[in-house]
Amino acid sequence: MKTRLLVVSMMLVIGSTLAGCATSSELAKVQADEKLIGAKADQAVQDAQAAKAAADAAAARADDAVKKAEAKEKIADEKAARADAAFQKSMRK
Repeated sequence: MKTRLLVVSMMLVIGSTLAGCATSSELAKVQADEKLIGAKADQAVQDAQAAKAAADAAAARADDAVKKAEAKEKIADEKAARADAAFQKSMRK
């Protein structure tokens, strides 16, 4: 009786141990999921790099626009100073 109980309990332990192991199809599914996640991560990195490049280009264009605006402002100030000087000169006469 004790021997049968021991054998039955051993069979239950072995059966439950084997049932807890992953099958090859489950492992293949996990590997496929990992590859998919890796591909999505790679795509996200590429998208981030493209966004950074676009942001850098936009920043460079903005800097150029600021420099051009400052140059035009300087020219306008010089013209205004000349016009003011001419006006002051004409007022003296």
